Amino acid sequence: MAGNFRNALRLLRVARILARHDALFLLDRLDVAPGIRWAARVGSRRRSKGRPGERLSRALQEAGPSFIKFGQALSTRSDLLGEELCRDLSLLQDNLPPFSIDQVRAAIVDEFGQTPEELFASFDEKAHAAASIAQVHFAVTKEGREVAVKILRPGIEDAFHNDIEMFSWVAQMVERRAPGYRRLKPQESVAVLEQTIHMEMDLRFEAAGAAEIGENFSGDGTFNIPSVDWSLSGQRVMTTERLEGIPLDDREAIIAAGHDPLNVLQKAADAFFNQLFRDGFFHADLHPGNLFVLGDGTVGAVDFGIMGRLSMPDRRYLGGILLGFLTRDYARVAELHMEAGWIPGHKSVEDFTQACRAIAEPILDKPQSEVSIARLLGLLFQVAKTFDMETQPQLLLLQKTMLVAEGTARSLAPEANIWFMARPLIEAWMVQHLGPEARLRDIVTTGLETLERLPRVIRNLEKGAEMVASGQLKLDPETIAALKGNPSPLVSPVWLWSAIAGLAVLVAYLL
Repeated sequence: MAGNFRNALRLLRVARILARHDALFLLDRLDVAPGIRWAARVGSRRRSKGRPGERLSRALQEAGPSFIKFGQALSTRSDLLGEELCRDLSLLQDNLPPFSIDQVRAAIVDEFGQTPEELFASFDEKAHAAASIAQVHFAVTKEGREVAVKILRPGIEDAFHNDIEMFSWVAQMVERRAPGYRRLKPQESVAVLEQTIHMEMDLRFEAAGAAEIGENFSGDGTFNIPSVDWSLSGQRVMTTERLEGIPLDDREAIIAAGHDPLNVLQKAADAFFNQLFRDGFFHADLHPGNLFVLGDGTVGAVDFGIMGRLSMPDRRYLGGILLGFLTRDYARVAELHMEAGWIPGHKSVEDFTQACRAIAEPILDKPQSEVSIARLLGLLFQVAKTFDMETQPQLLLLQKTMLVAEGTARSLAPEANIWFMARPLIEAWMVQHLGPEARLRDIVTTGLETLERLPRVIRNLEKGAEMVASGQLKLDPETIAALKGNPSPLVSPVWLWSAIAGLAVLVAYLL
């Protein structure tokens, strides 16, 4: 009860902010907390300038760090909010005023027991960048290496914990009051957001993510990941090599530096799709502030707080769906959705094929540079309601990443399209992992694994038989009667001995 009261008060505070920006339609659309919505409207002085998505963005910015993250997550949910609203939310900037140098110094002392002056040869007191969770300062180590030092905001963990608790409470209300929204899995979506933020607020996880992606691209001459200084990194402070370059969306500066935007974009596209398909581990915050063109023309990435993973099945389905749309093989796109279980088996694959064609053709008929696969996927989720398609929470982060990556690419080279540039890479990966040779390799691997397990299985079968004989595994009275030659008319000998064999095999695998 106390938890409900706390969450109601928090929601009222947020609702009043939404009302001031004439953005209370977010709660209206979800049809939750009618009393809170009424109270929020009473006496509110609305500022109604701009499109609904712009007003909602301003409200979420005012509501605080958790709501900025929430708004960025909502930017992928065109199935819930519509395409125009999501397009405006995708522009929501994660920028906040920096916290004081005294708080920075206190965080470093708490983490390492020494002041910045004792740890570094020099430490820039002015923040280079400040976002909702952390800010970055430049420094030089005692050994003379230029580094970037990231420090978490004071008290950010408690603030996020309280807001996530409220998000979860609202998600429960949505599922209870509006069963039609259950297929969108609001509670699971909040859980994904919570897990993402939890990882982002422990800088040891970010350091590990940077190290892992760095290993994945070891020896790659086109994509640069800063090294981690583990001796100067902990839970609330992280130190990495400093990368200097031109932001990826500054086309004029990139050209002035003598770099070809198309060549740079090809490197960025290859790196992105290698992360998705080759590694299944990807940078999930690819806005221009995190991507740079370095002096030698390579692409550098920073800020590894938000990383995503894709299982091999998800990679295979994703690759097939992307290729299906790019080649206009809509039947294959529909079949893949059925095979993945994303569309219930009782739905018509032909009707879903027709739906895929209906949303894709108007987009794919545009000039290649204007084709937006991110928009296409958004439309696909909008029509998915007709086919009872459930939201895939594990793919929500990827949807957001694809949307941001597409916008970043377009600002660098408006005449190009990263999806078409990456098509050969995706095709080669699909052949390698789904072609005849890949299937034969899977069969051989499975067979070898079975042979390796065979001696253990035989030993365990013997042990299972001994357990049955000694009474350690109790049999049903009808089974005992059948073994003595007096089977129940409901128990056939074939069924009986099949069941005994199956039991022995089960015991063999469990032991």
